Amino acid sequence: MELCRLICNNDNTLSELSRIKIPFSIANASNVCFCNGMFCFAEHKTLIYLWNPSIRKFKKLEASRFNYPRKVTFGLAYHSQNNDFKILRIVSFIYNHIPTEPIPVVAQIYTLSTDSWRKVDVSVQSLSGNIIDVGATPCLFFNGALHSIAYTKDHTFILSFDVNDEKFREIMLPQDYLDEEFVYSKRLVVFKGALALIAFVKEDDDLYDSMEVCYIWVMREYGVVESWTKKVVQMGNFLHFYGCTGNGGEFLISKGFDTVQLFSIDPDNQSENNHQASRRFVLEFKIH
Repeated sequence: MELCRLICNNDNTLSELSRIKIPFSIANASNVCFCNGMFCFAEHKTLIYLWNPSIRKFKKLEASRFNYPRKVTFGLAYHSQNNDFKILRIVSFIYNHIPTEPIPVVAQIYTLSTDSWRKVDVSVQSLSGNIIDVGATPCLFFNGALHSIAYTKDHTFILSFDVNDEKFREIMLPQDYLDEEFVYSKRLVVFKGALALIAFVKEDDDLYDSMEVCYIWVMREYGVVESWTKKVVQMGNFLHFYGCTGNGGEFLISKGFDTVQLFSIDPDNQSENNHQASRRFVLEFKIH
């Protein structure tokens, strides 16, 4: 497997800047995180690789094993105060076994400078119940904290983990978030320098033939629930959403079946650009 770094030219074509062979074997990288020049590959539930391609070095980590793990969510963060990296690992459990009560999630933090794992308390003062599930996509690092969509028995919210004080906090979702039907995929992104929630919705309950609509809520002021603003983007049918480009806030997606192509969509004017390149394992994308 290789890391291919691309740049988008003014004519919307893509040019390859560099190609580096990933120096370890990954059969199934379920989580890939990138932060401040460092990559984190999580394979299965316990095997993790930290890789710095600029110095061509990597580190293999083994995390603790738990009984009946259903899902493991990872996040990579840069601790600027200590010039250090941290990995957050949140384990959700199978709860259709005895006991019947959902099992609370367990969290661990790895610190690169000490090369050690520690258990951290997953408690949020504003919540009345235990956190029993966390979204499967890698945690989003933004504003000095890792963010993920989390669930109690009757509540959905954004769980943030402050890298500095190592405390979990709640960020409430937009008040009208649950108004939408057929939400089959959602994730957190950084959109034009702000925390944003993206939900992909089908216009009807046919998951194959209906057109896809994207609702994006942008938190204009970090941590202020009243600052969520909503935007609607008509996406059409697409295969995969990679994320938002760094400068313009465009969506990078892939379309097609026999020939897969990369596209970018501007959510403001809903214009679409075909970048005339086959899909690759894109880990970093920049606008020229």
